Amino acid sequence: MNTPALVNSALVEPKKTPIIYKIMVMVSIIVFVGGSLTGIMTYTNVGITEHFYIDWFTSFLSAVLVMAPVGLAMTALMNALVAKLLPKASELKRNLVISVFMALTMESLMAFVTATNNIGFANMRLFYTAWVEGLLAALPIGLTLMLVISVTVKPKLERFLKS
Repeated sequence: MNTPALVNSALVEPKKTPIIYKIMVMVSIIVFVGGSLTGIMTYTNVGITEHFYIDWFTSFLSAVLVMAPVGLAMTALMNALVAKLLPKASELKRNLVISVFMALTMESLMAFVTATNNIGFANMRLFYTAWVEGLLAALPIGLTLMLVISVTVKPKLERFLKS
């Protein structure tokens, strides 16, 4: 009766998710959110022209190159700041505050990058108008996406990325 039980290590130790899966999920989210918002902003800036797809794609690439490092830093800062300022708030409330602030900040920066790419700085009044109009056109969609993501996707995404 005292025979040692052999335990299958696969049953005891959960399998780690391959890093490539984590990268693919994050890239998919970035493409979906960034692509749709820069598409709206590009359409607002220049309309549908024969160069629309090139204008959109270069705006998207520029935004991703700017947004990726800024987004990572802002997310970490916002999580720490909101946790410190609202320690007794539920995780849902903290996520909602973070998502609204992040949507406003990141979309403003994305609209700036898109207007820079599509309009340039030659005429500052035209640039400013394009920046504000792009931001206002994409803001309702961006806020909706961020709220849905923060309430439904973020908790699952955090567990997935930790696995």
